[in-house]
Formats: sequence, structure tokens, C-alpha cells
Amino acid sequence: MSDAPDPAAPTPDSSTPPKRVNSFGQRANGDRRSIRAINMGQPSIGPMYADSGWSDRRWYDGPREDPSWPEVHTYTDAISYDPGDTVTFHSSTYAPVWMLEVVLDGLEPQTVFKQDDLPGVFHAAPKDAYKAGCQWPESLRWTIPADARSGFYKIISTCIRPDGGRYVQHHFFVVRPTEKTQTAKLLMILPTSTWMAYNDWGGASSYIGVDGADQNSSSPELSLLRPWTRGMVWLPEGAPRICAEPVPDPLTAPRYHPKDWAWSYGYGYFFAASGWAQYDRHFVTWAEREGIAFDMITQTDLHYRPEILDRYKAVVIVGHDEYWTHDMRTRIDRFVDEGGSLARFGGNFMWQVRLEDNGTRQVCYKARYAEDPVYGTDKQHLLTCAWESKVVNWPGATTVGVNGLQGIYASWGGFAPRGSKGFTVYREDHWVFEGTQLGYGDIFGASANIFSYEVDGLDYTFRYGLPYPTGEDGAPASVSILAMSPALKVESMFAEEGYRYYLGESDMRGASMSLYGDQSEESLAKARYGSGMLVHMPRGKGEVVTAGTCEWIMGLKRNEFFTSKITRNVLKRFTDKT
Repeated sequence: MSDAPDPAAPTPDSSTPPKRVNSFGQRANGDRRSIRAINMGQPSIGPMYADSGWSDRRWYDGPREDPSWPEVHTYTDAISYDPGDTVTFHSSTYAPVWMLEVVLDGLEPQTVFKQDDLPGVFHAAPKDAYKAGCQWPESLRWTIPADARSGFYKIISTCIRPDGGRYVQHHFFVVRPTEKTQTAKLLMILPTSTWMAYNDWGGASSYIGVDGADQNSSSPELSLLRPWTRGMVWLPEGAPRICAEPVPDPLTAPRYHPKDWAWSYGYGYFFAASGWAQYDRHFVTWAEREGIAFDMITQTDLHYRPEILDRYKAVVIVGHDEYWTHDMRTRIDRFVDEGGSLARFGGNFMWQVRLEDNGTRQVCYKARYAEDPVYGTDKQHLLTCAWESKVVNWPGATTVGVNGLQGIYASWGGFAPRGSKGFTVYREDHWVFEGTQLGYGDIFGASANIFSYEVDGLDYTFRYGLPYPTGEDGAPASVSILAMSPALKVESMFAEEGYRYYLGESDMRGASMSLYGDQSEESLAKARYGSGMLVHMPRGKGEVVTAGTCEWIMGLKRNEFFTSKITRNVLKRFTDKT
């Protein structure tokens, strides 16, 4: 997602008047509802103006810090570990005792460690925890078994409140595969740099927050050493998705139902935009149900431990895949050039970031790239801006076959909410469609709403009824466009009174600046529309298949025949290679 304005405004949270406000702007009273921090430290009761919209009502996640109504918050000293490593937990709570459980998540979650009656110790969160980390002391250690399976390990911290109810917080770490514990030819890479960008715990993310002189800005620096925003690690079944479900009635205002739900139930502002719970977990449970073996690492591992790839034939990435470092791309490119295969069932390949301090800090200045310390230096190739921007000029299509700025939004809010929500087939004779009986012009995935939220595409033209990349956006001529649907960067603007918009035309203007260096009418017209595509691209001795949509995984979760069959075709071909 591109940057929209970050206005700071009070966020209503409950009808109970606040007794006091702590350093995060949270109500510190006995109210039992989940409380989210309020930008600028303002109380949670305030006016709702007639022209207010969602972009005026942004909240972020943080601790209540009320001794009369305890919570517990936990983070770890790293995002991933080898089997046999020791995990250090850092926790804070006013509760006299609390409990911690570690669960290997997946189709059949397994508890691998549990400890009750841990002594509670409170530690205040720094005001700049979002970028400096929480800096809490060690609360507990646990050594991972030497034969631990690679995967996603969910941490569940729980404390009991005065009325007997529970407060539960979720964190995670990943166990990396070693030569001894490797189980598969397929390696799943979690897009954790995107998760970090959307994690606003403690005050800010790459989109909203209390950073800057006026304390109303997103932060270009984010720390890993803090908890995760509520909703990124665990969600209840039925939590809404960003896709317009159901299709809106005629002549109705755009709906942003995940915001309604998050506001009502105390989840992160961007819970639906990123994270394990909303995206990657659905692939894992599907693959385990299908008997597809895979190991797992994070993007931090890809950056610092790229040699892990040498043991695998194929890599799979799913969901919302927006942020990469220069080294991550370089390593994946080399992997494919040397004969590896990349299956990317995800969308929004957009921003270059930097990882610093052994991966515990992520840097991304985005549209504020002139503030980036590497700007104008011999390291400007590491500038944290859009890949396709004139100042970086490394189109994502050279790595994944599609570009982020040639796609963006579909099937939600004011962004074509009545679109097909599926892909239209153009090259039906390609091997990815084997066994589907799909033909030219057929639409697949619509029943599961797989074409939605953020998508990736290319500048293209039609010749004799078939789409081809023009190459004007840096796309290699070798890319084959197999299926596609339209997308856009501006919400349809209705004249009727009472309509409000989430992003309006802000992202179209941002894309125009990145791609063309101005916001002239000519440039805006070129930036306005895009597409989402399923593509195949040979590269070196290897190949890439990208289904450029965040919601592809819904076709797997909802057992949509064509999405599942295409996914199996790709993964089987890629892992069967000699």
C-alpha cells in the first residue's frame, strides 16, 4: 500500500469517560474493552465531524499500563532460530502471575512448550518503542529441541484479570531448517518485512503513527524488538477480509468493513492488510492438507542467511508481499538464474527497505526518500523508495515478472468493488492450466474472491486478442501473460453527498510522482489504471510463476478448484525438477 496522509485525531473507543491518559494516550481506567492507543495522546472521547473519514480516525496498538486491569505483552530477541537455539522472551505485566505457551501452528497446532505461574513484572514501554524497541529485560528462556521441525511457532501469553477473565497476547518466531532437519524440496519464505512495515505496536508503522516533530507521522525506522499488533499473529475464524464481501448494492457508498470490525473488536488498524493470520497461515493449512511438504524461513533469513536456498529446488511466497531488501532480490535472482524456481502467489511488490542491527531494525523512507541518509551517496542503489521510481529504477518485473506500480487495487472500497474478483484466462494452453479445462476468456477464482486488495501487473498491449508486455515499465519480453484482470490506483469518486473515501486519489498521485516525476494531467492519466496478472517468466536456468494478487490464498482456503489445481501444477513442476 502506498502512503496516504497521516492525520492525528481522537479515536472513540468506549462510552465510558476516561479517568486519565497514559504516555501512549490510552485510557487507564477499569473498562474491560480492548483499548488502542490514541494519536497525539488525546482522550478517546471526541467529536465525529460530518466530513470525517477513515483516514482521520487512525489508531495504533499499545499497552494499557493500568495496574488495576492487567495485560501481558511479550516479544522475543529474534524473529527466527535454528533447532537447539535458546529463545529469550521479554515480557511486561502488572498481573502477579502469567502463563506462556509455544505452539507449532498449522493444520493441527501442537503445543511444544508451556509454563504456568510465571512471576509478573511490569516494565513501561518507551514512547518511541516503535523504532527503539521496548528494551525490557529477560523474563524467560527456552531451548528449542534439536530435532524441532521448521515452521511457525506461535507464542501465547496469558494473564488473569480481577474478574476472572483472561487477557491474551500473541507473538511468534520461526524455526529455520538445517541440513539435518530439512524435510522438503520446497522452501516457504514468509514476507516478514511487510509484516514489520504494518506493525504499529507502540506508536507507529510505515503508514501511521506519532513520529516526527508534530507526533503525527509514520516512522521510517521500525524495531523488531517489540510485540506484534493485535490480529497479525492470530485472528478468530470469520474475521473480515479487505475484499468487498458481499458485492455492494447499486448506488451505495463504499464500505470498509475490516475497519468497522477492527474498531468494534479492538484489533489493529491494518490487521487485514498483512500478517500470518490473515494470509500465510491459509497456505500452510492448505499445503499440509494436500500433503505438500515444505520448510520455512523469514525474509530476515533470506537477507542474512541466503545459503539456505542452496539446498532447495523451489521457493514459494504467498499473501501480501510488499517490502524487500536489495540483498533479498539479488539472492533470489541468483537462485533462479542457477536453476531454481520461484512460485509467488502474492501481490504488491513495491518498496525497497534496509535491514540494520542484525535485522532488528527496518528502514524505509518511501515518498520521503530525500531524507534517507543514503540519498545522493554512492549507496543510493539502497535508497528506500519504490522499485520502479526514477531514483531506484529496478523494476520488480525483472525478479517476479510483474510490477507493483502497474497494479495496486481491486475489489474493495471504491476500487472496482463490483469487479469479477477472478482472473480472465488468455493463454489456456500453458502448462499451469493443465487439467483445468479452462479456455480463453474463462474466469476462475471469482467464487473465492481471489482477485482483490492489492495486485501486481504490467504495462501491456493486445495483439490478435492476446496480451503482451510493452516493456516500457522494464518488464522482460520473455514474460508470458497467462491471465489478468483490471486494477486502478484511484477510488471512483461519486458526487452524492455523504460519500467518504479511504484513499481517494492519493496513490494515483504518488504513483505518478514515482513513475514520471510529476503530477501533470498527462502523467496522472498514465498512472490511473493498472492490472493484476498471472504470469510465467523464464530466467537463466530457472523460471518464475507469479499470481500477482494478495488474495490468491482464499482460493486455497475456500477450496476453489481452479486456484488449487493451478497451485498444485506449479509446485509439482517446480519440485519435480532434476
